[in-house]
Amino acid sequence: MALDTSRPATSVTAARQGRLLVLTALAMLAFAGNSVLCRLALKATELDPLSFTAIRLISGAAMLWLLLRLRAPGARLGGGWAGGLALFVYALCFSLAYVQVETGAGALVLFGAVQLTMLLYGLARGERLSLGSGAGLLLAVVGLLALLLPGANAPPLPACALMAAAGIAWGVYSLLGKGARDPLVVTTGNFLRALPIGLLACLPRLAALRWDGQGALYAVLSGALASGLGYALWYSVLPRLPAVKAASVQLSVPVLAALAGVLFLGEALSLRLVLCAVAVLGGVGCVLVARR
Repeated sequence: MALDTSRPATSVTAARQGRLLVLTALAMLAFAGNSVLCRLALKATELDPLSFTAIRLISGAAMLWLLLRLRAPGARLGGGWAGGLALFVYALCFSLAYVQVETGAGALVLFGAVQLTMLLYGLARGERLSLGSGAGLLLAVVGLLALLLPGANAPPLPACALMAAAGIAWGVYSLLGKGARDPLVVTTGNFLRALPIGLLACLPRLAALRWDGQGALYAVLSGALASGLGYALWYSVLPRLPAVKAASVQLSVPVLAALAGVLFLGEALSLRLVLCAVAVLGGVGCVLVARR
């Protein structure tokens, strides 16, 4: 009589869930790492924002192209020029903003702008808000406005405006790619299309570009690891996550970015930022749960 050496179904399920949890956590750390690496490069080195953006896009495109070729050598690129332009605007405004705004505040404004852009797009297309969704949206908006009010701990308004523009661009980019059958194919194509746009933007500023080896390394890490591998990880776990969990887990990114800013950049975690983060993330969380 042959012995049954198969693993129990419960242990297989637990192993899969554990792997999914680890991959999801790594993806969220990668997204938060983008904020930390950008802020570190622009605060601690001589690299300028435009150079950081160009290096990040080049290294991100190279990593995504390599991953795509390893997975499907004959795959055709997806995406479009609108996606490439939105990606470039996001990356450039992101870098320009982090010259002045601190890591946690920048990530919070970015996340809030992304979510509000997508919510407002849904409303413009006729979606209706329930009472819970409306209250959550109002709470998130109030939290963002409270963060931007003048005060001793207020982040610079021009930098926050740039970060909000980055969030709007990323929201547009997400909407353009909504429903894509193969997000890795689309993202790789958009990254490659963003390259010539970025190079054209660099031409008028060639004399003002500042090179820094350490800053360039941070930009490569941001593009290849935090962006390229981070997106690949996220898209690999996204189909296996319920919609509410997939949306809710992203609420951790501004929190992780703020904590990393405290640990690695010596930034202060003010009570104002904490309260605004609770309002924004709590409000967005209410909207996500109510809509589902």
